[in-house]
Amino acid sequence: MSWQEFLARHQAGDVIEGVVTQEVPFGSFVEYEGVTGLAYQESWPVGTRVSVRILEIDPEKQRFSLASA
Repeated sequence: MSWQEFLARHQAGDVIEGVVTQEVPFGSFVEYEGVTGLAYQESWPVGTRVSVRILEIDPEKQRFSLASA
């Protein structure tokens, strides 16, 4: 999915399911259909499938923040 398709299909508050691609000291990066968001202060092992809620989408910076659903 492209960034534009993601914007057209989703908004803050939506729950999506993705896979953790990277764990960092400040959270986990979660990939959802080709786009990646950050779940700040969440810690999951790489490869884990997680359900997350979209907290905020920043179209200008092409990024979005997530939290446990």
